[in-house]
Amino acid sequence: MKQVAFFDVDGTIYRDSLLIEIFKKFTKYGILSEEMWVTKVKPAFDRWDNRKGSYETYLNDLAEMYQENIKGTDKHIIDYISNQIIKEKADRVYRYTRDRIKWHKDQGHLVIAISGSPHILVEKFARHLEFDDYIGTKYHYDSDDHFNGEIEPMWDRDNKQKSINYFKEKYDLDLSNSYAYGDTTGDITMFELVGNPIAFNPNANLINYLNKNDELKNKIDMIVERKDVIYNIPTKLMQNKPQK
Repeated sequence: MKQVAFFDVDGTIYRDSLLIEIFKKFTKYGILSEEMWVTKVKPAFDRWDNRKGSYETYLNDLAEMYQENIKGTDKHIIDYISNQIIKEKADRVYRYTRDRIKWHKDQGHLVIAISGSPHILVEKFARHLEFDDYIGTKYHYDSDDHFNGEIEPMWDRDNKQKSINYFKEKYDLDLSNSYAYGDTTGDITMFELVGNPIAFNPNANLINYLNKNDELKNKIDMIVERKDVIYNIPTKLMQNKPQK
């Protein structure tokens, strides 16, 4: 049986969100209007940017707006824009997870990306980093290769669990001796299914969940990368308390 390392992408390998990058490009090329950003997404972004709201709410608003407003877009345009993002941004990754990818490859482990960002972009990003396999949110197209508005999400824990079970059968994986890296509650099933879970730059919701789940908290490692320093944080110090 093979060992594997599963990696979430946005906020875990990539130092932002691939979905945000493609949204920006669609706006730049006029496929999405500036008005959509200002009226529908920017309020959630401003709350996050001012540390008064959650990053997850911001991303959820952005994902909903993206999905609704690119309906009918030609797949070749999406492919072209995705190539531009990889060309310009693909090396904008965290030092810790970049080094861990190399370490796993050196150990002969498989490395697999599981991401809520669009599959077409996740595929290009994962190939750039020489991953063995990958899966992202699938966007469906009609017979003329235009996006029909339907998706198969990959940002939630249930679908990530299904994906891991699929990869387990595909590669005959030994999950008990394998690894998973993620930063949000959407990665919880990845953490629970492997023997070596790593919460990397975890958000508040994930820390709150871990503080209520001693079994997972006791086996997980927590790593934080800040500027050019990497910290290994003891789980007993994990907390999310509002500042006075």
